[in-house]
Amino acid sequence: MKITNIKVEKLKLELFKPLTVALGTIDNVETLLVKVETDEGIYGIGEGSPFTYVTGETLESALITAKMLTKHLIGENPLHIEKIHHIMDSEIVNNTAAKAAIDIALYDIKGKKMNAPLYQVLGGFSNQLETDVTIGIDTPENMAAEAKERVEQGFTILKIKAGIDSRQDIEAIRMIREAVGSKIPLRIDANQGWTKSEAVQTIKAMEAYHIEAVEQPLPYWDIDGMAYVRRKVDTGIMADESVHSPIDAAKVVKQEAADVLNIKLMKSSGLYPALKINAIAEASGFHCMVGCMLESKIAISAGASLAAAKKNITKVDVDSFLYVKDTGITDGFTIDNGIITLSEKPGLGIELNI
Repeated sequence: MKITNIKVEKLKLELFKPLTVALGTIDNVETLLVKVETDEGIYGIGEGSPFTYVTGETLESALITAKMLTKHLIGENPLHIEKIHHIMDSEIVNNTAAKAAIDIALYDIKGKKMNAPLYQVLGGFSNQLETDVTIGIDTPENMAAEAKERVEQGFTILKIKAGIDSRQDIEAIRMIREAVGSKIPLRIDANQGWTKSEAVQTIKAMEAYHIEAVEQPLPYWDIDGMAYVRRKVDTGIMADESVHSPIDAAKVVKQEAADVLNIKLMKSSGLYPALKINAIAEASGFHCMVGCMLESKIAISAGASLAAAKKNITKVDVDSFLYVKDTGITDGFTIDNGIITLSEKPGLGIELNI
């Protein structure tokens, strides 16, 4: 089997409303759509969602990168995924969302070639998982109202964005806990928004409201600081922006800077490096989470398949497709009360011809 052509296009995602996090406010999104074609008539679909604040890419740079890589991949066997990552990394460093789009398309091809859904290709632990749902930064009153609405819709795990104003963060958690009751797990995501002392003080104050975990309390580069915070609080710490690559994962687990590593395909360059991150974490006694950028059901299906496939991935945050208006992409998985059930169709289970 050989790659005969790679098509690259834009996919516009219209949000229902702007989403505010500590890194900024997102009000519109365009992602990278890739189709890898082969000489056997099998094709794979992939998606890359560049996020300047995290991956350092814009849509324009990701498009250029994907198109540049295309000429180096024509003629390669799409099942030789390690070799293709070597080629991509040899041609350009970083640019992880562009590489992820190609990687996801390769795994879609692999699933179709094996006549197996992607979650089975990746490990097959389960075909179901439970995702949390995200509450963006707003007034504490509005956040509490949205949290209550989400719980009434059937979601049983909430991820609360924080990191701009620690006093407002604490008040938002207090009001959310009051609104949703004592049984709903609350995961806090500061998106690098706090200092060490602020993180310790804020987390300790939030612990009165029985929070489950805090994600990325400090800037991505401050691994020592995250280890310090982890030692000072009772709540589990999750590393997100600090973990892009398997090398990053090794550094975090070596310094015991987090309890959970958040894998995002757009940070890792796709599924192949993501599998390495999970293996490093598992061998070191740490669990993983699978998260997402603002993505359509294409990339979400890939991330969800990874999360379902591996027993060591115990937390899931793949809800961003819920914030996107109808794209016409209906396959890949279904969701009911926060429970995602993956398609049994080969590969991603998405038939999208571009």
